[in-house]
Amino acid sequence: MIRQIFAGVALMAAFAAHGETLAEAWQLALAHDGALAAARLDTEAAQLESAAARATRWPTLTASGSFVQFGAAPRLGVTELVDHDNTLTGGLMLNMPLYTGGRISNTIGASAAGQRAREADETRAVQDTRLAVAQAYAEVLHAGRALAVADANVASLAGYRDEVASMFGRELVPRNDLLAADVALANARQTRIRTANAVQLARAGYNRRLGQPLDREAVLEPRLPPLAGDIGHEGVEPLIVRALALRGELGALEAQASAAGHLARAELARVRPQVSLGGGYSYLENSVLDREQFAVATLGVSWALFDGGAARRKSASLRRTQRALEMRRADLESLVALEVREAWLGLHEARSRVDATAGAVTQAEENLRITRLQYLAGLVTTTRVLEAESLRTVSRGNHDDAELDADLAVYRLARAVGEL
Repeated sequence: MIRQIFAGVALMAAFAAHGETLAEAWQLALAHDGALAAARLDTEAAQLESAAARATRWPTLTASGSFVQFGAAPRLGVTELVDHDNTLTGGLMLNMPLYTGGRISNTIGASAAGQRAREADETRAVQDTRLAVAQAYAEVLHAGRALAVADANVASLAGYRDEVASMFGRELVPRNDLLAADVALANARQTRIRTANAVQLARAGYNRRLGQPLDREAVLEPRLPPLAGDIGHEGVEPLIVRALALRGELGALEAQASAAGHLARAELARVRPQVSLGGGYSYLENSVLDREQFAVATLGVSWALFDGGAARRKSASLRRTQRALEMRRADLESLVALEVREAWLGLHEARSRVDATAGAVTQAEENLRITRLQYLAGLVTTTRVLEAESLRTVSRGNHDDAELDADLAVYRLARAVGEL
């Protein structure tokens, strides 16, 4: 706990010194996410349960003792069995299973499979957390870019309104042009207010995801960093093959099915002979026997000849559970393949949008410049100028959206493959 506190303080100091990177955001989120902490505890519990199952193979050593006070001690003829109407007994027994019909080995196998399932669930939770943080990070960047576009729109319309007001003062344009410019500027300012509020909401959601105060001001890097490897340029079929081997959800279902199979065999082992070897030392305080200390060795055999069919039915139930899990895994394989294909297509769509919108921004800027010059020369109406301003705003917003969507699509594809 002390190390975590110092690590958190060090991270906060580092964030104050430079822009917050996605890797640093991941560190904070992985340290504070409640669902991930629960998944880690589940994994630790499964590890302890597996260790407990393995321990059943070892001998057990049991110590016992008792003191008995009789109201009137029993006699053997005229001989007292115990002195002073009380007796003391004690013992130390060692017992080791020799044969259990596979009950112990299958219980160990079920616990090990359960541990693998919990570890796969933890891996899935880590990747889900990383993707959620990347999405929140991108939302903050998106909101910030939208605010920059809104600011530019307000500044441009304010300048245009001043030009129209000057021309109206010289009686070069009608009053309708000035009114239209005023309305457009008012609408732009309203949009800017809504966009600024969206920035605050995006930051609050991002900070909540990281376990930080909601009003924390964080300066983020302008783009999502590229992921290691070349996953964004690979074909979809090899990615699907990797996803089927790596996805934690598939591994968890496979391990759960294996655990159910082991438990089914363990249940059947309960109706097989159970053989154990024991040995120990006993003490019995008495006045009749020739000694009070005994060393003993035992070979025990037990066999449940009839249990009403409980073990067989329980085993059959677990077999059906195993089959159900196997069928769910087979169904999930097709869903995973679909998710990978959707993420792959989404990435290529976003990249195509980046290419398509890159030239539109420059063209919209030039269109607005020419339209305003034409307006000053009296060649076009104010409607054309406002349309050109709207086109510029839309093209900038579309390009920003496409860039951030392309960056985030790589992360979605990595998560779909199981490599985030």
